Amino acid sequence: MCIVIHPILRALCGLFTGTTSSSSAVRVTIKEDCKPLLLSNEQLTTLMNDMDAAIRNGLAKDTNPSSIVKCYVTYVQDLPNGTERGKFLALDLGGTNFRVLLIELGENNYFHMDSEIFKVPAHIQTGKGTELFDHIAKCLAEFVKKHNLDNKKALPLGFTFSFPLRQVGLTKGYLNSWTKGFNCSGVVDEDVVRLLKEAIKRRKDVEIDVCGILNDTTGTLMSCAWKNPNTKIGVIVGTGCNACYVEKVENAELFDGDKTKPYVIVNTEWGAFGDDGKLDAVRTKYDRQIDEDSLNPGQQRFEKMISGMYMGEIVRLAIVDLANQNKLFEGRLSEQMKTKGAFGTSYVSDIEGDKANYKETLKVLNEMGINDPSLVDCANVRYICECVSRRSAHLVSAGLAVLLNKMDEKSVTIGVDGSVYRFHPYFHKLMVEKTKQLTKSDIKFDMMLSEDGSGRGAALVAAVAVRDELPSMTNGFSAK
Repeated sequence: MCIVIHPILRALCGLFTGTTSSSSAVRVTIKEDCKPLLLSNEQLTTLMNDMDAAIRNGLAKDTNPSSIVKCYVTYVQDLPNGTERGKFLALDLGGTNFRVLLIELGENNYFHMDSEIFKVPAHIQTGKGTELFDHIAKCLAEFVKKHNLDNKKALPLGFTFSFPLRQVGLTKGYLNSWTKGFNCSGVVDEDVVRLLKEAIKRRKDVEIDVCGILNDTTGTLMSCAWKNPNTKIGVIVGTGCNACYVEKVENAELFDGDKTKPYVIVNTEWGAFGDDGKLDAVRTKYDRQIDEDSLNPGQQRFEKMISGMYMGEIVRLAIVDLANQNKLFEGRLSEQMKTKGAFGTSYVSDIEGDKANYKETLKVLNEMGINDPSLVDCANVRYICECVSRRSAHLVSAGLAVLLNKMDEKSVTIGVDGSVYRFHPYFHKLMVEKTKQLTKSDIKFDMMLSEDGSGRGAALVAAVAVRDELPSMTNGFSAK
């Protein structure tokens, strides 16, 4: 009789039979190879100084045109204050899927939300811009009809558009560049609110009033501020990575809105930090390959070292490189492991979430076509994941410390959202620890998980815009 031993059991047996002990030297070699992925506080401080300069250049009128970090003013100057009432739509576009939401606000903090997810087909992501916005308008119309909304008057909508945007008003914003795999023609340098309105108008079956455009970081800040008015920073660590913060109007030199209010939210678009070479000293060969193989080489280099769109691929490139040097899997690689994009970022979270005996790591490797890995192989793969995710968290922390130190508020709540932050088992802890190390000692902060910032936050921007049609109900950011 032939007995088949499951690969996981076979690998686990190695732990007790001593078959992994001879490979202890390999682990040392792996750690040496991974050293470029580890960032010291000295390196992070240098990075912070460069980012602080880039942000200040982005805010200043004279230096903004040449600044890598653009610091777009959002024209959002007011927080929710509890007086918002009614039904509001939100459109959340920021990746391969987009959402349409219906939010109802009422007395006594009444809140109700319905939402639906729609897919952006691959051919539309890289097709014509008119096709993208026609597809979005079609899905909006379907949603309005499905929810039996009274459409005799235009429904107010907040539009979360999570791509680099140059705003010139609350309802006017020009796409600076596509990211996250999108490359639709005829959209860059165009007003995306106008493109959406024109697509809705072409349908002639739905009335929608786009009351505000924002990105997901602004939505995250607004969503958290609805519960905690001390929220002054919003950050996303998901498919992409970006941050916004509350800035003094006098420091935002390009702002031409209402200067009687003291503050305005600034969308940093810090994902582009390093596109001028400032990150070259800490970029690895894997980062360079990621950039070269991307749809936007030379752009969003900071984001490419952090976000969920690239984290798994960085790990895969490191695994392939080390296996080719016979430092992993005895040099054996599956076709799947050799395939670009096959190692999802969710695998990184799964592997680091292992409680014991590398059960999840073995499962992931088997799914990737790697059979019979040793326990040392598993330990080394986990170590690679830890290096990549720790670096990601520390880079975000450095950026947050720059904003906290610049604002110099003694108490700040940071609203955070994004799949990496939500689902990685240690990302929050890594961010809190490193941000604390890099921030002035007299500044206190806490991090608050956003409840659907890009969706709820967009609807709240629309709700505040409708509310602010009545001047007596406005409420700017509180000065402290």
